[in-house]
Amino acid sequence: MVIRSQAELRRMLEAEQARLKLMLEPDVSWTKENMGYGNHMADDATEAFEQARDLSVRTQLEDTLQDVNHALTKFASGTYGICESCGTKIDWARLEAKPEARLCIKCKQRSSFGR
Repeated sequence: MVIRSQAELRRMLEAEQARLKLMLEPDVSWTKENMGYGNHMADDATEAFEQARDLSVRTQLEDTLQDVNHALTKFASGTYGICESCGTKIDWARLEAKPEARLCIKCKQRSSFGR
């Protein structure tokens, strides 16, 4: 899919925001109810593993939603597509691949290697 305008990127971000909000709606599967009350230790271990996995997925979704919200805020302020580290324009191909990107590819690589 070729994205031709920032308006298309904004629509994609808005759609992603709505999708993430829907996925993050309160759900009983995210709670720790009944943990440790199974009939067998293996059942409890499986339940604990599933809850840890679900929490990890939820955390990732929340982080992505935060990035999407930040990108939409940058649209409103007129700074969308500008690297937050060096101030240069983020390459169009990077924005197509990751519309919520905060850094240009060079700054992202530097921040990843600097850890």
